[in-house]
Parts: sequence; C-alpha cells; structure tokens
Amino acid sequence: MLMRSRYAAYVAGDIAYLMETWHPSTRPAAIEAATIPDWCGLEIIRTEQGLEEDEAGKVEFRATARSHQGNLILHEVSHFVREAGQWLYVAGDVGEACPRTGKPADKVGRNCACPCGSGKKFKKCCGP
Repeated sequence: MLMRSRYAAYVAGDIAYLMETWHPSTRPAAIEAATIPDWCGLEIIRTEQGLEEDEAGKVEFRATARSHQGNLILHEVSHFVREAGQWLYVAGDVGEACPRTGKPADKVGRNCACPCGSGKKFKKCCGP
C-alpha cells in the first residue's frame, strides 16, 4: 500500500510526492524540509483492509528517527482512502500502545514491547 512509499518519500525528502498522496481535506498548505526528521527505520505492525477491492485501509506502524537527543519513535495508526483509483493518506492516530492489548503507554502490560523502542519487553526494560 501507500505506507511504504510515503515513508521512502519522507526519507528522501520528496515533498512533492508527500503532498500529492495526502488527501486534500487534511493536506497541510506546505511541508518544510527542515522539519522532517532523519528517519532510519520502519516497522509495519498490522494492516486492516487496504486491498484492491477496498476503498479504505489502516496501517499501524512504528518509525524510528535519529536526532541530537537520541532515537525518536513514532507509533501511529494511519488512515487511507482510495479515490479515483489512487490511495491517499487522510490522517493518523499517534500514540504508543501495546500491539497485543491496545492499552495506552501509561498502562502498558509487562509483556508488551517497551514504549521506549528498545525492542525489549516492558518488564525487562523501563517497567517496574
């Protein structure tokens, strides 16, 4: 689906592609290249619909970026629609949640992935 190509466009700084694949109802007036983080990793967690016969779809993902403060993690469920045969990004629900339980970060289960992005279980990393 569109998710991977939009991620690649962010990495390459292809603002024109990002704008043309953004739904007009939610598209910003502009994207400043200087505000795009140095993305360095994408993990697709799950998809919902988004196939040839669908008119809408969702992609839950976790993307990692480097900054002078260390690694940043964006966890989002992106919403897409297909109009006139073209998939368009509509919006995303940003937040950290356990992929298995759906609980928000402040209520992450001990066996869920740690919200810090280490790849370890919460109980073996930042958890109590």
